[in-house]
Amino acid sequence: MVKEEWRGLGDIQFTDKLKALTTPLGRWHKANFGGMDNKITKFEEEIKRIDDMVSNSGYDETLEARRKVLVSCCERWYVRKEVHWKQISRSRHAKEMDKNTRYFHNIASARRRNNRIDILVINGRQVKNQARIKIAIREFYKDLYHQEASPMMGFRDGLVGKIDEGDALSLEELPSAEEIREAIWDCESSKAPGCDGYNMNFIKRC
Repeated sequence: MVKEEWRGLGDIQFTDKLKALTTPLGRWHKANFGGMDNKITKFEEEIKRIDDMVSNSGYDETLEARRKVLVSCCERWYVRKEVHWKQISRSRHAKEMDKNTRYFHNIASARRRNNRIDILVINGRQVKNQARIKIAIREFYKDLYHQEASPMMGFRDGLVGKIDEGDALSLEELPSAEEIREAIWDCESSKAPGCDGYNMNFIKRC
């Protein structure tokens, strides 16, 4: 279904295709996974009915075979339901977190606290004044990046050397299809890179 719908969308941007694909995927999901609770209930009722028949009339090979098939089907739907609610809970959690700006403010505040330098030793003395600490750090890096070139270090233009033209061009090259594939396959399958609901398992499979 995904292949057919994808081809039918023609030559439009990849992200637009993903957006357009959500509608047929929604229909497919409803047709194949809709009414899960009703299906599970029917299987359970049928299994109970067979159990009652066997308890009243004794062992029946045909009924036992039928029961095994029903139990197998029921178990598959249990797994589908579990996966379904797992995905739904993740989706809801992501949406609620998007709305919860206080959560993100707290994260940012914690990061600021962790990155804050309260005390710095300058010339053997402990300094707590924030203005002096900022000046000392700025002067340190200003001096560091203006050091004279050293033959021992092998740099040409001061402390920070220049890469050659070949290396510069290689940094600007587009990644190959194999490199992209390798990066995607390194990702955990249940994670979604964006809020569109497509997880890495879908991208790997389809």
